Amino acid sequence: MSTYVTDPIGDLLTRMRNAQKAGRTMCTAPWSGIKQELCELLKKEGWIADIAVTGEKPHQEIEVTFTTERPSLTLKRQSKPGRRIYKGATELMPVLRGFGIAVLTTSQGLMTDKEAKKKKIGGEVLCTIY
Repeated sequence: MSTYVTDPIGDLLTRMRNAQKAGRTMCTAPWSGIKQELCELLKKEGWIADIAVTGEKPHQEIEVTFTTERPSLTLKRQSKPGRRIYKGATELMPVLRGFGIAVLTTSQGLMTDKEAKKKKIGGEVLCTIY
């Protein structure tokens, strides 16, 4: 019997948080395009070490390998299914005085708050990471 997840991004962030608190070096989650894009963005920014997509097409999983250079991540879901949070480019504030990032979904795809501010576009604030 499969379970239905109403917030797949929140589920991925929770899996990552739980795996790090348990002392694991990696975690797995069901694959989706937005999860893969989010993990690729985190890898590009240096927050995680590597990602890999495993399995056959209908049952693919994404494997996230954590970096050992950074302490465990603080991942917070901002926009939830019951309460979406949208910010314009001028409303974006630095996360933890610039040491963290906010991930936004914009008309040009997923990007960090710094990229969105530079391009002068806003969007839905998915999560903050520091």
